[in-house]
Amino acid sequence: MTDTVHTAGHTQEISPRVIAAGAIGSVVEYFDFAVYGYVATILATHFFVSGDSQAGLLATLATFALAFVLRPVGGIVFGHFGDRFGRKNALAATVVLMAAASGLIGILPTYAAMGVGATALLVLARCAQGIAAGGELGGAASFVAEHSPSARRGLYCSTTQTGALAGALAAALTVSLLTTTLGASAMSDWGWRLPFLIAIPLGVVGLWIRSRLSDTPHFQLVAEQGEKVRAPVVQTFRAHGGALARCVGLSILLFSAYYVFYVYVSIHLQKVVGLSADLAFWSTTATLAVSTLLMPFFGALTDRVGRRPVFISASVAGVLLPVPGFMLFDAGTGWAVVSHVLLGLIDAALMGAAFSTFAELFPTRVRYTGIALGFNIGSAVAGGSAPYICTWLVDVTGSPVAPAWFVMGTALVTLVTAFTLRETSGTELRDV
Repeated sequence: MTDTVHTAGHTQEISPRVIAAGAIGSVVEYFDFAVYGYVATILATHFFVSGDSQAGLLATLATFALAFVLRPVGGIVFGHFGDRFGRKNALAATVVLMAAASGLIGILPTYAAMGVGATALLVLARCAQGIAAGGELGGAASFVAEHSPSARRGLYCSTTQTGALAGALAAALTVSLLTTTLGASAMSDWGWRLPFLIAIPLGVVGLWIRSRLSDTPHFQLVAEQGEKVRAPVVQTFRAHGGALARCVGLSILLFSAYYVFYVYVSIHLQKVVGLSADLAFWSTTATLAVSTLLMPFFGALTDRVGRRPVFISASVAGVLLPVPGFMLFDAGTGWAVVSHVLLGLIDAALMGAAFSTFAELFPTRVRYTGIALGFNIGSAVAGGSAPYICTWLVDVTGSPVAPAWFVMGTALVTLVTAFTLRETSGTELRDV
């Protein structure tokens, strides 16, 4: 089945191949990007030598956060390239950079072999991952949105985030299987390298998929009519500052929830609750699996009831549920997993609504830049810092519930932003 998109004289059939291309590229990118978080406790022992294991973990998480500081840079660079020269070319470049950076981590010598040089190379590779990730989802969202009919844009755009979450799920599943198969000792010794090395063939697959794409009808029309802007980032700030601010505000809870519930909680269950690495990884895997399956439902829901109600409802849940959720982590393994899965649904709802909303905030000539910049500023503020802040809060306060306070604060920011949002469900992109 295909849907037809009419764009000022252009008629474009949206095929499953187009939707799959946007999603599969995100799978490849976010598999690579997420692996670092899932093996953070192991990397701490190999690249940050200290007599204090907590200090080593915090240093590893600080490097994790550094990549997010550079994501807006990636958004600007690839956004400029994508708005000036086409979505498909920029998307192919992000896959190549991510695969190269991830493959490098897989072959790095450790601190014991190379000293501080190994630490520096790890930081450099992580920075390259951040720049690549900064250009990925803004481009993928623009690409899918500009191929989608307005009545089903929420559903189709949710597949982009579904791909990103599926990549994180694949990363969690890979780490879980390797840990179970190899054992904790072998995984810590050399097995941690394998997920990073998988990035190389995955990158080849992603490049092949994206090199076969054609650009979107909306971008082609802008190019034909000579409406491309010379400096998309300048135009975004100058003419679309309000849309950019909303994109940032709506992204704040999305990122804090993502990196608390899908990344940090695995560390929390091991270090604070006392569960084994196996149980913590499998709990994360179950949470990601349920969220990935339900995300298209939330995307389709925004086509039926609107983008705004879904954002508001998820933000309210982000205020009310984290404290009881973290309390349940100490109530036994079964309750911990159930709580983990339910908390993950907050982010699934946000991600299901996000990219159709963001695409409808910006006109075609700056859409890639606007989405990538706003989304990644949100990531820099509340995403990469989340595991570090949560670990620090528990360390300073001694309270196992302290990470919930961080999520609640970000939920209030997104809730306020959601109330300022004009409903855009069903909007024709050519009218934005």
